[in-house]
Amino acid sequence: MTTQMLVVSSILKILFVLVITVGLFAPVLIWAERRQSAMIQDRLGPSRAAIPLPPLAVAFIDKARLPMWRGFALTGIVAIIALVAVTWVAFRGANPLPISTAALNMTLVGFGTASILLRVGYGVQGMIVRNNGKIMLLGLLHPLADALKFMFKEDFVPPKSDKLLFAAGPIIALVPAIAAFAVIPFASVMYYGHLTEVLPRTGEITGAAIPMQVASLNVGILFIFAIASTGIIGAAIAGYASDNKFSLLGGIRAASQMVSYEVVLGLTLVPAFMVYHSLRLENMAMWQHEHSWGIFNPLLALAFIMFFTAAIAETKRIPFDLPEGESELVGGYLTEYSGMKFGMFFMGEFVEVVALGAIASILFFGGWDVPFLYRDGFDFRLPFMASGIVVPLTHWVVIAIQVLFFLLKIVVFIWFQLMIRWTMPRFRYDQLMKLCWKGLLPLSLLNILLMGVFILSGALGKWVALLDKL
Repeated sequence: MTTQMLVVSSILKILFVLVITVGLFAPVLIWAERRQSAMIQDRLGPSRAAIPLPPLAVAFIDKARLPMWRGFALTGIVAIIALVAVTWVAFRGANPLPISTAALNMTLVGFGTASILLRVGYGVQGMIVRNNGKIMLLGLLHPLADALKFMFKEDFVPPKSDKLLFAAGPIIALVPAIAAFAVIPFASVMYYGHLTEVLPRTGEITGAAIPMQVASLNVGILFIFAIASTGIIGAAIAGYASDNKFSLLGGIRAASQMVSYEVVLGLTLVPAFMVYHSLRLENMAMWQHEHSWGIFNPLLALAFIMFFTAAIAETKRIPFDLPEGESELVGGYLTEYSGMKFGMFFMGEFVEVVALGAIASILFFGGWDVPFLYRDGFDFRLPFMASGIVVPLTHWVVIAIQVLFFLLKIVVFIWFQLMIRWTMPRFRYDQLMKLCWKGLLPLSLLNILLMGVFILSGALGKWVALLDKL
């Protein structure tokens, strides 16, 4: 790979990370929390921010709804016929139509995708017409309105605060959360010279290989722990520099809580290192692609439960939001912050939630791995089928599917954290620390011991071989 290509690919990957984390996931997560809060409290919620369209555009959209519905129906019928034919070929081994099986598979994929897109477009058109020409996007414009409000709101600084540390706190809290994505792989290796080709399933590929992550470091997951731990300093100095006793208490709580649960986070992942034999996140994802997802290993499943619990506490989210407990500390270390500084703390917390979902996905749920998807396309082969359903795909399509599936896994983890947020009551501080030092820490040490016995006894190899046969 040339230096120019390396620089361009690195810049594009950095922009992709920023767009996905700061531009997409964090605003949508803010919207989802506001939406759920409104539903629980029986309020209208985020529904006022909108882009109005002129009457002529609304009339045109209204007239276009019927043709779009007809297009959805026609493509849906063709997709259903192709699905029936593909299923027949899979179970009987005979093609009932006068076209090749490969063309039949491509027809199913193409017309099925077109049918879904047309149906979504029909629904969006109806929503615009019902809102009298206002593009509201279910309230998704509200995060943009919030960002504009933060930019133009007064930036209040307490008179007796430490000005330098007060300004540095939000930056130290936000930047490490984004930097953690530097080693997270969004897909397998991309071969730039073969994007429009169907690659062989096995064997080496010549040409420029671009890893789908900003930096491939041999320390991998340790880099995430190292960079994320600096976020503790941001919360601590924000509380110290605010010249407010509630902020100081919140900063002390944040520092002690995050330091405590970082120990547990590291120990819960040791069994994963023992199974994958690597600290590189791309190697962990590839091991699961070649064998089975880590969650199907009983001891790694236990490690996932402990890791996810500790990670929620590390990100200071409900029910572990003691550093910001408004019933005790007004707003904790955020009390004196306003404007864009508060927005940076706000954004950093949501970026940490996204990072938690990405790390959990890679370590325990295969990362970018998609069931039945290989380097040459889909191969649906089950024991009761006479022959598999093979859908060859070009290389760029395979990479795109891997990226989309990885993002979907992150969405699932974000949704799960939101469900926990609105379900669990807040812990007391003594309960929070007791859970860490007397609960999760001993369990994580015991899990490491059991994984060692599992590996030395040969049970791990037998378990992996069993799952490979299924």
